[in-house]
Amino acid sequence: MAKIWEGLAVLGMLAAAPSLANAATVVAHVDVAKQVMTVSRQGKVLYTWKVSTARKGYDTPLGTWRPYRIHQLWKSRKYDDAPMPYAVFYDRGWAVHGTKAVSRLGRPASHGCVRLATSNAKAFYDLVREVGPGNTRIIVAN
Repeated sequence: MAKIWEGLAVLGMLAAAPSLANAATVVAHVDVAKQVMTVSRQGKVLYTWKVSTARKGYDTPLGTWRPYRIHQLWKSRKYDDAPMPYAVFYDRGWAVHGTKAVSRLGRPASHGCVRLATSNAKAFYDLVREVGPGNTRIIVAN
């Protein structure tokens, strides 16, 4: 009887393995309506920060992504070499990055990126570097 239970336990672990492998270690959830980003690691909330997403006339795409590129300091090719410190790119040219315009955080103000206080962007960037982009998910939702 013990052998049967051991076999069932092994089958259960094998069945769960694909979902565990696909689970993200770090999840950044951007709430566009509330203009906040909540960062969790292994289900535990680490940070909740004010952000700025797209102002009127611009778009912050909604969806779920894995970061595909990170840069300690990126300069926008589209917006006059505007600095994008601690940029974590997640969809085409959109990124989570730092800004000096901290007075605008908490309301739509960007060209579409998710902007954070630079110290918060650094903390997120460091976390993505630590766990790897493949273990990170960025969710942007209303």
